[in-house]
Amino acid sequence: MEINKTVNGTTLNLALVGRLDAVTAGDLDKVLQSDLNGITELNFDFIGLDFVASAGLRVLLVAQKRMNKQGVMKIYHVNEDVMDVLEMTGFSNFLDIVD
Repeated sequence: MEINKTVNGTTLNLALVGRLDAVTAGDLDKVLQSDLNGITELNFDFIGLDFVASAGLRVLLVAQKRMNKQGVMKIYHVNEDVMDVLEMTGFSNFLDIVD
């Protein structure tokens, strides 16, 4: 998976490309652990994300819990396959998914 990161003040934008699974979830977790200090808005762009597995969902859950304390988290451009996973797991109920 490729993680394209841009920071604008207190906003962190992460564009994910590929698969967010057990192999790549650790990479995203490392970025979030090191880059969320001082961030009040976290935006994910899933336009290039093909697949998300349970390990990836765990990283999104941890990020959401942290951002609930320090700001907001939004997810953009979720494709149908990834949305199906988010809906089946109930993640779509608490993640802010923007069309």
